[in-house]
Amino acid sequence: MSMIFEDETAETEAERTRDFSGISSQDPQAESERAFEIEVGQQAAGMRIDSYLTEEIEDAARSYIQRLIEEGRIAVQGRPKTAKNYKLRAGDRIFVRIPPPKKLDVAAEDIPLDIVYEDDHLLIINKPKGMVVHPAAGNYSGTLVNALMYHCKNRLSSINGVIRPGIVHRIDKDTSGLLVAAKTDEAHRGLSEQLKDHSMTRFYLAVVYHPFKEAEGTVDASVGRDRKDRLRMAVVPASEGRRAVTHYRQLNHAKGFSLIECRLETGRTHQIRVHMAYIHHPLLGDPVYGPKKTVHGVKTQMLHAGTLGFVHPITGEYLEFHRDPPEEFRKVCEKIGLIPVRG
Repeated sequence: MSMIFEDETAETEAERTRDFSGISSQDPQAESERAFEIEVGQQAAGMRIDSYLTEEIEDAARSYIQRLIEEGRIAVQGRPKTAKNYKLRAGDRIFVRIPPPKKLDVAAEDIPLDIVYEDDHLLIINKPKGMVVHPAAGNYSGTLVNALMYHCKNRLSSINGVIRPGIVHRIDKDTSGLLVAAKTDEAHRGLSEQLKDHSMTRFYLAVVYHPFKEAEGTVDASVGRDRKDRLRMAVVPASEGRRAVTHYRQLNHAKGFSLIECRLETGRTHQIRVHMAYIHHPLLGDPVYGPKKTVHGVKTQMLHAGTLGFVHPITGEYLEFHRDPPEEFRKVCEKIGLIPVRG
C-alpha cells in the first residue's frame, strides 16, 4: 500500500501508555488525589521502579516519579518505597497516589486546520510540521488542542482530560500528517482499542541515509528512555522498555539517501526515528538521532504520516485516508532525485 505523493483518496504514534495525567473538567473528582495500582509483569522484572513508572505513566518525567517516591506516595506490596532504585520483581503490586493536578487554562484559539474528514463522532486532521499536538511546559498555546477546542466548540472526548481533550494518539511536533481526534468518549474508547490491538493502519514516509541491502524488513526492538540521556529514546533491553515493531520498505534511493515507507505495528515515542537510527539508517534532518551536520538545508526529520485507516467506532465502516507530504518534503526529494512511487 504505497500512496506516495498522491492526491487524497478515501481515508500513535501509538499504543498508549497508562494515562493518569488528565482529568475532565466535568469530573467531580478533578480536585482530589487519584490512586491506582499496577501489577508488574515478568517482562519488567529487574527494572528500577522509577524507570518503570516513567514508562507506564504517560507524560510523567522521571524526576516527578522520584519526587512521588520521596513523598511516600508510591508503595510496593503495601509498603511505601523510598528507594528510587528499587528493583522490581514479577508480581509486585505498585500502589501510586497522584496529587491533584495544577490547573492550566487551555484556551480555544482560532487556528486554521486542514480537516480531511469530520462527522459527529471524530475528525481526521492533516497536521502541519511545526505544530505541537497538545499543551505542555513551554507550549500552552498554538497547539492542535487549542485549535480543536475552537473548531469543535469544546465538544471533544474528555477521556484524556483538560490538557489533551479529544487526542487519541500523537505525532511529533516536526512530523507532518494524519491523526484522528475523538469528539465523544465512546468514539475515543473504540479508537484506543484499535491502537492497542494493532488493528489501526498507519503508514509513514521517511527519507533516510543510505540505500538498503534488502528492500523490505522489520525492526522488532524494545524502545525506552536512553540511559545516558533521559530526554532521548533508545533501543533498550526488553526489561527496560516496551516492545516496538516497525515494518519498512524501500521505495527508491539516490545519492546516498532512500525514500521508505514505514508501517507501525506499535507506536512508541520516536519509534521510527529510533528504529531507523538503530539499523544505521537515521532520518535525514533528525536533530536528535541523526548526524549533526545539516544536509540539503534540512534541520528537522523528514517524516510524514501519510496513511491512516481504522474501523469507525460507531458505524463499523472501515475508513482509510491519505495525504501527500508537504511541499517542503517533496522539494527535498526532488533535489536528491528520489522519484515518487505509486502503488
